[in-house]
Amino acid sequence: MAINKNHEFEELDGVKCGIVEKNVKPERLAFLKELLEYNGFTVVAVPSPAPKAAPAPKPAEGEAVAPVSAPPPPPETFTVGVTDYTFNTINAIFGRLLKTKDGHIVTQAYWQQKELVSNDEIPYYEHI
Repeated sequence: MAINKNHEFEELDGVKCGIVEKNVKPERLAFLKELLEYNGFTVVAVPSPAPKAAPAPKPAEGEAVAPVSAPPPPPETFTVGVTDYTFNTINAIFGRLLKTKDGHIVTQAYWQQKELVSNDEIPYYEHI
């Protein structure tokens, strides 16, 4: 059980892992995996469980039953974790513990993929 929402851990593929993110798309998975493995973490990714579908409403008496079309398949998403179950994303970013391949500190904007290059020259609290 997690201490709080920012420090989740669970078992992925039989390994206790600190959860990095849930429901990530394959492109995001590739980004996170490359970044975290460069920083020395062992990454475990498993397909996210499909969302639970709401049951179809029952028709009223005497009402014709309309044919039910199959819902579209959910997008393929993954749960990403690292084998260091003490890993905390917030602490890693704001504690300046992660580095990019070019030697810069990972910023929040870089982590969220809003910037292509980590600009660690200006602290996050000075961005306008």
